[in-house]
Amino acid sequence: MGAIGGDYMDENIRKKILDKLKLVPNLPGSYQMKNKDNVIIYVGKAKNLHKRLSSYFNREHTGKTAKLVSEIYDFEYIVVETETESLVLEINLIKKYDPKYNILLRDDKSYPYIELTNEKVPRLNIVRNINRKKKNHARMFGPYPNVTAARYTVNLLNRLYPLPKCKTFEKKTCLYYHIGECLGYCEKNIDPEIIKNMESEILSFLHGNDDIIKRKLKEEMTLASSKLDFEKAKEYKDLLDYIETTEAKQKVEVNDLKDRDIFGYYVDKGYLSIQVFFIRGGKILERHSSIYPIVDDVSEELTRYIANFYSKDIIPPKEIIVPDIIDKELLGKYLDMEVIIPLKGTKKNLLDMTIMNAKISLENKFELIHKDEEKTVEANNSLKELLNLDKLDRIEVFDNAHLFGTYNVSGMVVFTDGKPNKNEYRKYKISVDKNDDYGTMREVIYRRYFRVLLDNLVKPDLIIVDGGLGQIHVAESVLNSLNLDIPVIGLKKDKHHATEALIYKDTEYNINKKSNLFYYLERMQDEVHNFTINYHRTLRSKGSLGSILDSINGIGEKRKHELLKKYGSVNKIKEASLEELSSILTEKVATELVDYLKEIK
Repeated sequence: MGAIGGDYMDENIRKKILDKLKLVPNLPGSYQMKNKDNVIIYVGKAKNLHKRLSSYFNREHTGKTAKLVSEIYDFEYIVVETETESLVLEINLIKKYDPKYNILLRDDKSYPYIELTNEKVPRLNIVRNINRKKKNHARMFGPYPNVTAARYTVNLLNRLYPLPKCKTFEKKTCLYYHIGECLGYCEKNIDPEIIKNMESEILSFLHGNDDIIKRKLKEEMTLASSKLDFEKAKEYKDLLDYIETTEAKQKVEVNDLKDRDIFGYYVDKGYLSIQVFFIRGGKILERHSSIYPIVDDVSEELTRYIANFYSKDIIPPKEIIVPDIIDKELLGKYLDMEVIIPLKGTKKNLLDMTIMNAKISLENKFELIHKDEEKTVEANNSLKELLNLDKLDRIEVFDNAHLFGTYNVSGMVVFTDGKPNKNEYRKYKISVDKNDDYGTMREVIYRRYFRVLLDNLVKPDLIIVDGGLGQIHVAESVLNSLNLDIPVIGLKKDKHHATEALIYKDTEYNINKKSNLFYYLERMQDEVHNFTINYHRTLRSKGSLGSILDSINGIGEKRKHELLKKYGSVNKIKEASLEELSSILTEKVATELVDYLKEIK
């Protein structure tokens, strides 16, 4: 038997695993690998638990699998009756524990869909979180490559079909009515048959029939030309050309308009490349590409990936086409959809095309991905050695943001094995709106790690705060009050707001600015800063002008009323000069208001 758990494993651990392996039954189930801290680091499934678990310890491994095996100190397993049950259990356990080596399921890519609402007078929307709208999937169309492509399609349809653009009908007609892109539903009684015909044609187009739209564009182009409005005629001609070009690129030779997804894969040098083609209405609408280091058997990795694929914001199609390494009965039962392994014909050609794209993707990106992996591992190890830590698998990084003490927020990002784990990011709205960095740090650290204790969440190996000794000491005092022993470091910035040094245990470490470690720290600092600032801007954008004026000392109800009456919006006040504002406010208060508004992008 090979070196179980690597050279560091003592004989007692080795004997424990060998003895435990002898008792594992030849039955289906899910297994969980644990590290020396009793943390689950990998979850898998097997038709035969004994054979699968033994395979980890009776042969030599390379790459990510070797790294996994080197960290195993124990394992557990759960026996079930069928392999379908083992797949269900495996997926649920991965979602529950988010093990560090189950990286295939951390793909957070989401796609926009176009929704034609099911209202008396329907509207066209672009949506991402489609799980909220599961009852309305029949009127969802996509996925689209990006929000720009989805928006282009919605704008095209809105130009040709005058549907309402407002979420709620106003009491009078708006600009869209006057430019011919709305029928004025708020004021006028529209014949339901007109609405029904528009709805029918839009649905036909979104299901893949371009003929109606092309005919309407030609009609509008001819009408504009007859009125000598050649500029508008050219706009319609450009739209028509776009549709015809896109249609030619997307068209595939299938005999039906059934929605289907095709999964192809390619393996080389320890990496698995997965390619997914979304075919909707007889066209390739989009493709999804993923490349990961292999940990498990390739068929298990691919099955797990596909099984979890539709738990995200992707609407399942009528059928999926998969390679012959997949157990189609198992996957079909789990997903409750038709799974096809084609042997010849058009569908086999489409599968081969998907596999070819997976191969090209891996060949084109391998060196870049491999070098990035090496740099990340090297930087993470350098940080671990610098801080003299036993392990450094999970890092939680914090940043705070406020605007003159208002809209006080914090953000936390998580790096697992050197890479962002966006499913674990968290936002915190701070309870007290005042300029108190230490108070903000105290609140967010307490809230986060009280929750970690309460819910028995995985504790990080390191906490990074944005600031110096004061911020570090505040965080450490909160952790001590919770009886948590987690190292805390601070990242000090220079006068140009760039990362300058690392502070740990009251010692300042200057990092070589050309080293992988420096880029690693800077990347984490940028990630948490951008995440927090985006949340901060979102909250600010929801604040009204009135609430902004309430934030400025010296603006009472009377002056607030005068400003609102004269300007009415933030942008109008921004455009006003200091002299104009001083006619209502004192010069000091006017200056403070101007400075405040400069911070609002």
